[in-house]
Amino acid sequence: MSKLKVTTFLIALFLSVTGAAQETKTILFFGDSITAGYGIDEENAFPALIQAKTDSLNLNYRVVNAGLSGETSAGGLRRVDWILQQHVDIFVLELGGNDGLRGIDPENTKENLAGIMDKVKEKYPEALIVLTGMEAPPNMGRDYTESFRQIYSELNEQYDVIFMPFILEGVAGDPDLNLADGIHPTEEGHKIVAKNLWNYLKPVL
Repeated sequence: MSKLKVTTFLIALFLSVTGAAQETKTILFFGDSITAGYGIDEENAFPALIQAKTDSLNLNYRVVNAGLSGETSAGGLRRVDWILQQHVDIFVLELGGNDGLRGIDPENTKENLAGIMDKVKEKYPEALIVLTGMEAPPNMGRDYTESFRQIYSELNEQYDVIFMPFILEGVAGDPDLNLADGIHPTEEGHKIVAKNLWNYLKPVL
């Protein structure tokens, strides 16, 4: 093969490789200890299971786990600018659980979650947002739990998002699927979370 042909081949190969790399899209999971995989290895948390699922289907996605244990919606609002320094194609917002545990005014939580989504849309207008709902613990009282639940529905109506009403659907309250604290999913619990969430992600991948 002539030097010209070799050079042409190498250039074509380089463009092919770099082009494939540029096509890789990012799914960013922005949440608290549920997302972070508290109490289990991170590779068994639901974001990693979503990565495994996309890999198995040869979908060109990179999953980023930006979960932080103990994070509140206010903390997320302060942190999100730093997280958004990397490009995001799909932004999965899983926050509010710690607000509910602390009895924070649901309107404050709503404003913070709205602020996070505003920042995502401002930085990446084409990004898809997946909003996952959370429930407040029943010991906070009926009025509080209903108000807390409602903020997610209201945000779903206000913003153009993909809405998963409850991130822990089929997991919460089951002692076999949660750690001893009764709050954080086990590895089996995370498998269910990943399976449920995949139903919302699959149509847009």
